[in-house]
Formats: sequence, structure tokens, C-alpha cells
Amino acid sequence: MFRGATTINLDSKGRLAIPTRYRDSLLDECEGQLVCTIDLHQPCLLLYPLPEWEKIEQKLSRLSSMNPAERRVQRLLLGHASECQLDSAGRVLIANTLRQHALLVKEVMLVGQFNRFELWSEEAWYQQVKDDIEAEQSAKSPLSERLQDFSL
Repeated sequence: MFRGATTINLDSKGRLAIPTRYRDSLLDECEGQLVCTIDLHQPCLLLYPLPEWEKIEQKLSRLSSMNPAERRVQRLLLGHASECQLDSAGRVLIANTLRQHALLVKEVMLVGQFNRFELWSEEAWYQQVKDDIEAEQSAKSPLSERLQDFSL
């Protein structure tokens, strides 16, 4: 399980070093094989261990290529999917097209989200956190049934 937000610097070649606390589990779980793709709803990237990504691919394969909305999701997620290999220094190379999509330049936020990571530009991440907190404080939208029973 991945959790927490960590600032990481992207090097000049587009590589980022995965924090050491995640490396062993990534090597054990997927031999360092990862897949990175775009997020459909946020200006960030999604980085999955290969076995987790394969579950997504199975779900995508069950969508209809004849339905325009389903085909669009397939095209965006699969079309942008890029395999990444954890190197001996614990780094992964993020494809240039993906870096451009998420506006990743130097400071990147690696955000654990259970079975995957989100990769954000530092500026976009802090703006998203601010927006999320403001949305929760204004509470204009009703809570979902699951959130109504959720407590910390």
C-alpha cells in the first residue's frame, strides 16, 4: 500500500528516484516494472506497479470499442501508457509526452494512493490540496452514502 506525499526532483533526463521506503516492495511485487499513464480528470500522472496496471487493462478490455465514450477512455489510458523500469539506482524514466501532459519540470510530488502513485507538479499539487480543502469546508455538495458513515 502506498501512502503519503513526497517531493522528488526530476533530473535532466526525466528520471525520478522512487523513495527507498517503496523500492523493496516494488521489487518484490513487480520486479520494478511499472506503468505510467495520464489521469483523465486531474493534471497528473498515474504510476502503477505492473500487476495493478494489468487489472486496469483487463477492465479496459471489457469496454466496447463501438461506444464513443468507452473508446475514448481506452484510447487515452492505453494510448498514453508507458512502461517504466526501476533502475539499479531506484529511478524511473518518465516519458517526455507524459511529463508535458502533467507539466512536470523539476519538483514533482509523488503521492501514494493505495495501489498506485500520482505524480503532480509541485505547484499543481498544492493548488489541488487548497481547492480540495476549500471544497470540503464549503460542503456545498451532499456527502455520498459511504462518506456519511466515514469517521476519523
